[in-house]
Amino acid sequence: MTLNYTIKNLNFTYSKASLGAALVVINLLISLGAHAQTVANVSGSVRSGAGAPVEFATVTLHRAADSVVVKTEFSDAQGAFRMEQSAGGRYRISASQVGYVRYWSEPFELPAAGLVMPALVLQTSAATALKEVTVVGQKPLFERLADRTVVNVEGSTLAAGNSSLDVLARSPGVTVDANDNLALRGRQGLLVLIDGKRQPMTGAELADYLRALPADQLKSIELITNPPAKYDAQGGAGIIAINLKKDQRLGTNGSTNLSYGRGEYGKFTGSFSGNHRRKGLNFFTSATYTNRKGFGVRNTYRSFYESEGAASVLKGTSDQRNRVVSTDHFLIYKAGADINLSKNTVLGAVVAGFAVPRPLPNSTGSNTSTFYDAAGQVSDYYTAPSTSQGNNPNVTANVNFKHTFGAGTAGSPELTADVDYARYSTHRIQSQTTLFELSGQPASTLASDQTSELTIQAMKADYTQSLSPKTRLEAGAKASRVYADNDVLFENTQAGVTTANLNLSNRFRYDEVISAAYFNLNHTLNKLNVQAGLRGEQTHATGRQVVKDENFQRDYYQLFPSAALKYSLSEQHEVALSMSRRINRPSYRQLNPFRYIIDPATSGKGNPNLRPETSYNLELNYTFKQKFTAGFSYSVTQDPITDVAYPETDSTTVSTDVNLNRQQYAGLTLTAPITVGKWLTVYNNAVLYYIHFDGNLAGTDLRAGRPAYNISSNSTLTLGKGWSAEINGRYDSRQRVGFFEFQSFGQLGVGIKKEVWDRKATLKLAATDILYTTPLRATSIYNNYRQELFLRRDSRVVTLSFGWRFGNDKVAAATRRNSGAEDERRRAQ
Repeated sequence: MTLNYTIKNLNFTYSKASLGAALVVINLLISLGAHAQTVANVSGSVRSGAGAPVEFATVTLHRAADSVVVKTEFSDAQGAFRMEQSAGGRYRISASQVGYVRYWSEPFELPAAGLVMPALVLQTSAATALKEVTVVGQKPLFERLADRTVVNVEGSTLAAGNSSLDVLARSPGVTVDANDNLALRGRQGLLVLIDGKRQPMTGAELADYLRALPADQLKSIELITNPPAKYDAQGGAGIIAINLKKDQRLGTNGSTNLSYGRGEYGKFTGSFSGNHRRKGLNFFTSATYTNRKGFGVRNTYRSFYESEGAASVLKGTSDQRNRVVSTDHFLIYKAGADINLSKNTVLGAVVAGFAVPRPLPNSTGSNTSTFYDAAGQVSDYYTAPSTSQGNNPNVTANVNFKHTFGAGTAGSPELTADVDYARYSTHRIQSQTTLFELSGQPASTLASDQTSELTIQAMKADYTQSLSPKTRLEAGAKASRVYADNDVLFENTQAGVTTANLNLSNRFRYDEVISAAYFNLNHTLNKLNVQAGLRGEQTHATGRQVVKDENFQRDYYQLFPSAALKYSLSEQHEVALSMSRRINRPSYRQLNPFRYIIDPATSGKGNPNLRPETSYNLELNYTFKQKFTAGFSYSVTQDPITDVAYPETDSTTVSTDVNLNRQQYAGLTLTAPITVGKWLTVYNNAVLYYIHFDGNLAGTDLRAGRPAYNISSNSTLTLGKGWSAEINGRYDSRQRVGFFEFQSFGQLGVGIKKEVWDRKATLKLAATDILYTTPLRATSIYNNYRQELFLRRDSRVVTLSFGWRFGNDKVAAATRRNSGAEDERRRAQ
């Protein structure tokens, strides 16, 4: 996969970014916070006035403060329902079915041990007995829950035809920097889960994977800043959990979606999903094909200095311009089954993969490099056309088991277990020919052939039990093994003679075993909810290089405590405090010492000497009316990992990852959802933060920080007769990340949707980055070096999409599936 950029209308960037910011600020109010909290069950049954069970009744969980929909389930053949939600919140439940009057419960608080509701009794309605009534509802695009922010991607107009990365970059508090690193509230080092499975990638590889994953496949995205001990300790800045769609309708049914977008080039996505569900058995499958073409621009201006006494004297400069046109196409597939072995026992299995049809994804690039001496005269000039071709298929398999002891009601002990296997393969060929236009030297070609195999094996088990009506215990264990084998061969060709480049060729093997165990206690006492947990992880890792003698072995055991307090001052006011210690291990790519060529004067490489970063995190949050939130967060990180670009010679630069000494973060997050009647919902979010870095690289001491902020606003308009629209705007101020300082940027997107065919089909038209204001500009300064970087992607795209669902509309309760390899998969890619 390759990066796509665009370079147009550069003269309008700043004015348009300011306009985008103004559009965001219009609706902005206040919020924040998140605190780790246990998920509890609320269950019960739906009965008729005569006491008979009501099948397929719509059971909806609402916030008590404003009746906003939180979750919806359907009663089974016995009228029973069960749903999961964060403990400690205040809710109401409604139940409805054709021919009955809607039932509303009294407000209640959900304890950690769960809650069994009294029977929801539906009375027969004479007004609806002879006429079918269709009740249509839609979750808001953004929801602020007790311990996370949820982005409900399913049904969003702006998701049509876009990639998962596009939607993620528009989510509250999420940013993507010039090197494709994800950050949440300004902090990097995130754990990314997809359907509970950790993605073994970071940086550009993770970004490329998310670009290939269509947003139309997403159900929701959860942003969790301070997770409890149940989650892997990986991810110092928190967790981004991406949940894919899964059809819950009974019988045989499915859905299909087609979209075509146009930026500078075309982008096509087609998908199909289907399932067959009957009592005790469910088969499901899905496939998505994506064919996207785009281009990218990467311009770099460098200045080299040398020290003369206490002064730095300019030695020379370089101006390099790169343009790449890429064609990517992929097939993402999944198939699986869930079997109810008994009333309380479920066995499931799923196989998923990422296939690359032929012709393989490829790109062609052009580079022009001009070098100047101290007087500004041209000293050298060359061009460098390049080609690349990649093939990176992968396959994952999961077997999962869930058993509820006793009667299977809320609070009953529950055991879940997962076994995972994943294999990622990569074969990448690159070639770059340097044509020396000024000096007349013979042309020189540098070619590389890289093959990588990555295998992940993981097992985990989790147990939950209510010790009392107000006390809940969670405990579990996990073991994982990761093995990576990477081989790369570089060859130089000049004057028709090809020789192996032994300085760049290498082979690197990495083996890692992590064992973990945890427990977590949650107790509710009147208006106070207390949660405390402890996780221990033992890590054994070895790295071996065949060509070069740069090997390492690391063994360490660490404890990761977490705690949270939540207190309801009144029905409208509550406060929460959470604390945790977390770790961010280097990804397998970051540890791999291989070189990759960007242009003749720029290369990248991994760093086998990287150490894990560890952080202590504190959050204090206030919530008003269960809607408006404000919170303060603080963290201290030791050995923070950051990407850098520094001079390797007096004319070349290398990009890699290094450990700094220390990072301190303080932030204020404000959130304000606003509802105007039934036609307008506005979700406003602002993050104001300060990050300070301490470290040293290339003879340069870094002791610097900068205040920064990002603000976003999303408006959803219900226009009636099946029409709806969305407007999304965001603005990111200047910010510092290690040695890089990024300029501000913004984005504005709009979309409109029309439901047709009795709401079984939708037409969507969306435009993203309308003002073309998302270039990334960064400056990096060392004692004897300065770099100015400009990147632009093909971000202004207009997309038309059509979606259609078919089959039975009756819905069964969902089975929640969490895999055991969620942490390893993030680091592998």
